[in-house]
Amino acid sequence: MALLFVLGVMNLLWIGTLAAFVLVEKVAPAGNWIARFTGVALIGWGGFMLPGATG
Repeated sequence: MALLFVLGVMNLLWIGTLAAFVLVEKVAPAGNWIARFTGVALIGWGGFMLPGATG
């Protein structure tokens, strides 16, 4: 819910993109695998971005 609030306040395009992703994740036959892949990709992206956040 916090993510929806932050994205919704910032940009309507991001909230639409997130809503479309959730729809695909719930409706697609491989939705479980899409969710897992996205989770791993976001963790990897966070790990990549973390060293740059320290300065």
